[in-house]
Order: sequence, then C-alpha cells, then structure tokens
Amino acid sequence: MKRIAMFSAVSLLALAACAPAQNVESEVIKLGFIGPLTGEASPYGVDPLNGIQLAIQQRNDAGGINGKQIELVAEDARCTGADAASAAQKLVNIDQVVAILGGQCSGETLAAAPIAEAAQVVMISSISSSPDVSDAGDFIFRNYPSDALKSTAMAGYFAAEELTRVAIISENTDFAQAFRASLKAELGEDAVVFDELVEPGTKDFRTLITRLQDIEFDVFFPNAQTPAVMAAMMQQLREQGLEQPAVSHDVADTIELIEIAGEAVDGMRAINVPTAGVGTDFESAFEVAYGTPKASIAFAAHGYDAANVLLDAIEAVGTEGPAIRDYLYDLVYYDGVAGRFSFDESGDVVGIPYVLKEVQNGEWVTIADIDLQQ
Repeated sequence: MKRIAMFSAVSLLALAACAPAQNVESEVIKLGFIGPLTGEASPYGVDPLNGIQLAIQQRNDAGGINGKQIELVAEDARCTGADAASAAQKLVNIDQVVAILGGQCSGETLAAAPIAEAAQVVMISSISSSPDVSDAGDFIFRNYPSDALKSTAMAGYFAAEELTRVAIISENTDFAQAFRASLKAELGEDAVVFDELVEPGTKDFRTLITRLQDIEFDVFFPNAQTPAVMAAMMQQLREQGLEQPAVSHDVADTIELIEIAGEAVDGMRAINVPTAGVGTDFESAFEVAYGTPKASIAFAAHGYDAANVLLDAIEAVGTEGPAIRDYLYDLVYYDGVAGRFSFDESGDVVGIPYVLKEVQNGEWVTIADIDLQQ
C-alpha cells in the first residue's frame, strides 16, 4: 500500500510534528474546500461545492456527527497552483480543518497536496483527473478516475474507429499536459500528426488551424482546460471548413461548451464518466437548493459522494488524519450517486466506468459504454 511504502517511521514522526493540533472540544467539525469559484474554470468549482454543501446540510439536518455540526470553509483557488497552495496553508494552519475536499482542477490538487501531506490532513478531490495525482501523497484521494485510464479508453476508441492520424492542440496547464502525455504514450508518436501547445486562456487559434489545413488527419482532439477555450478551438476549426470528427474528455462534457460553441460542436464526442445523478433524488434536491448545474450534474454528484464518504469516515473513526486515511484505504466499497466505488493503494478511485457521449440536438447524450478490457 502507498501509505506503507512512502514514509519511514522517522519521516512520519517528523510530519506529525508539523500537523496542526485539532481542538477536540470544538463545537463544530471543520472541513475545507479548494476549487475555482471565479474565472472561466468556475463551473468546475461551483458544481462540486454545491454538491458538497448539499451533503453537509443533509448531515447537519440529521443531527451532525456525534452531536456536532459540520462547517465548511471554502477557498477560491481559481484553478491555479499558487492560489491552491495559499488556500491549503490557510485551511490547515489558520482554520485547522480536519480534512479538505479538493482541489478540483488537477493543478490545484497537485499544489495543495504537499501542504496537506505534511500536516497529515486528508484531501479528497472530486474531479481532479491528472495521472500525477496518483503519486501526490499518502493522504491524497480522489473519487474521479485518472486520465491514465481515460487516455487508454480514448486510444482504444480511435483504433476501433480507424482514426489513425490524430491532431492535437493543448492548453499548457497541468491537467491538459498530463492528458496529452498520457494519450501520446498510448497512441505512439507516429499516430500524432499535429501536436501544438498554447498558453493558458488562448482564444485565437486561427494561425494554428490554417497550418492544420495542410495536414492529413482523421480526428481532432481539442485538449483545453476550460469549455471557453475549447469552444474557441471548435468554432475556429469549423469556420475554416475542417469537418473531421472531434473527440475530447470531461472538459467537453459540459453545458457551457454547447452554450458557447453552438453548432460548432454538433456531433462532437467525448469519453467521460457517466452523467451521474440524472433522474435521482439527488438531482431533485440539488435543483431545489441550487438550480441548474453550471457545468454538469455529474460534477456535483462526485462532490456529493466525496463529502459523504469523508463524513462517514469521520463518524466511524474520528477527526485524526491518519485514522481517516486508513479508513478510506480499507473501505470495501461506498454506494454513491456516481456508483459503487473504493480506493486503491494510490488513493485512486476504483469502480467508476467510462462512457462515450455525443452532442445531439444541443445536449450531451450517452451512446455507448466503454470496455477498458478491449
């Protein structure tokens, strides 16, 4: 297990000395949240945060944990590592939270992880998917699959559809770069015929797409951090008359992309986790409390599940970080809105599948299951 292999006994004692002392007499149980609440990436923070708040409200309404109410301290990390690190320092050292739900963007999680790790504070991310999160630390968990699996699924889909020449434009962020590296490793260098990197937030791709017109390619993979950037890629691709199919990941699978890009994403496909929560009591309760999700009800569902599995851990073993960590590693399974899952030795989720989705009549529709065993 990761928790055994990563640290010597001396290292653990040193880290324990850094951990903030929790006030056992506190009237509340404080949890932290890290995610983007402003800026173009804000839907990735707002939806999970609302799912988390719903779980906490329901638990508090039922009497809390051992008679104590749960309090959430939310920090806006703006999808940047620097802001996430500052947020983690505040949550750990000033607010003295017992655990952190987040980050949401992979860069947030990777930047906050060393701070939580040193303090032995468990972090659970509900939507970070970079493969690098697997090695982020012994106290770092996520209930959303690694892109290492998603890139395998995408490469398998390309092969099955005989899409052998892939064109990629990637935003230079932790998430997009990790996915790019993982997909290229799965495809092999010869399969990638166009591979360009742009600065975060870029919106003008016309020069790159003009160059792409001279390349023979079978499929376009827009690899952006936010729906706004991906929408610009897709609009300009179609404006210049390129009609090749486009396939992407969870950034595509949002309400926002369709609202911004319109007809430019008709027929676009994405490989992602199932749209959890649709037609359930969770969706009804969520919409009563928060209205329509900003990006996807699935992001809210994963936030809701992350909060509930953490609250179950605290109820079972108390608020000490090592005890919460061990509970999560030893969990046989948790039945959540997103499905039945557990955690492996790296803190990665086990049990959440992938599906193939397509934009049809202005909405994302699931069209096939993805078999990772193929």
